[in-house]
Amino acid sequence: MTGQAATMTPDDRYRRYQDLQRYVGWTDDDARHVGSVVDLLDPHLAPLVDDFYAEVERHPDARRVMTGGPDQVARLKGTLLAWLRELLSGPYDREYVERRWRVGWRHVEIGLDQVYTNTALSRLRRGLLDALDRAWAGDAAAVAPARRSLNTLLDLDLAIIEDAYQAEYLNRRRRAERMAAIGQVGGGVAHELRNPLNVIKTSVYYLLNARNPTPDKTAEHLRRIEQHVALADGVITALSDFARMPVPDLEPVAVRSVVEEAVEVNPLPAAVRVAYEWPPDLPPVLADPDQLRIVFANLVRNAREAMPAGGTLTFVGRAAGGQVEVTVADTGVGIPAEHLGRVMEPLYTTKARGIGLGLALARAILDKNRGALGVASRPGEGTAFTVRLTAAAG
Repeated sequence: MTGQAATMTPDDRYRRYQDLQRYVGWTDDDARHVGSVVDLLDPHLAPLVDDFYAEVERHPDARRVMTGGPDQVARLKGTLLAWLRELLSGPYDREYVERRWRVGWRHVEIGLDQVYTNTALSRLRRGLLDALDRAWAGDAAAVAPARRSLNTLLDLDLAIIEDAYQAEYLNRRRRAERMAAIGQVGGGVAHELRNPLNVIKTSVYYLLNARNPTPDKTAEHLRRIEQHVALADGVITALSDFARMPVPDLEPVAVRSVVEEAVEVNPLPAAVRVAYEWPPDLPPVLADPDQLRIVFANLVRNAREAMPAGGTLTFVGRAAGGQVEVTVADTGVGIPAEHLGRVMEPLYTTKARGIGLGLALARAILDKNRGALGVASRPGEGTAFTVRLTAAAG
């Protein structure tokens, strides 16, 4: 079960059902075999439904979802009876599939564990087949095609119900994770934006209320406002990049050019020396150039923050086994061992400033671009991030 089922339309679900029919070899003959025993089975359906709900009463975990008393049980019996009659008579069209899908969805909604959905269908299967054997008056071999087709039809119904069940479960889990993430991100964003906003507020107050401020003082507060607007904008940009990362448009890219451009647009202090080690035969990589720029821009900024007193930032490129690796190594403060395994997690940061999205964003981009990001570090000696990408075919 993948996330695909969670976003399927009714037409998508019907096409999926048809594909499953082909997979199990369901044909019009199977529909005719099942249809041929409708009249035999129909008198047994109501007793089968009564037996089904009598068994539910004996299992507290299944019974607890029925909170509406006898009236609800009566409605559920009518629904199950209609479900069984439709199972036997069809037609097995788009509306049939959609109604089956809703059964699975409803089970999640009422909080019924999936194991009871599966075993319930097993009990109904056994009841139908036993009823068919009792009602069949002819040669036992002659009923075999109907039994086989009925089993296949029940398997298809179970597949639809399980698919719906898991799709709704996945939707709920995603909603819960999204709400948890929103709470986490909200706290980080509030912290990151409140500081520059407070500085801006203070400077605006000064400019509005100071009596005869000097030109130098006015210029100082305007610079502070500009600087902290840029800080706030950086937080919003990081969140926006992380939230709406598109599907990459892969093409051959000269990784050396992307790296050197990232250094150019993210200027380093004069105390940081930059060194490049590019082999002359380094092949292009298969990646989205715009997304790759984001990766290396984040790594450059990360290195800059790790070397507040200056140092050396080295880029080393190499080709290895159909891949291209670029190591970005700084001589900065390094990362303590207890933090190293988590530095690429979203919202995890050891910095006084920042919300911990830069490295998480870089890793997410590389995952989408068929690449990977590794890290090694020694506190007090520096950190090396290694970007691995697929070499473009020559």
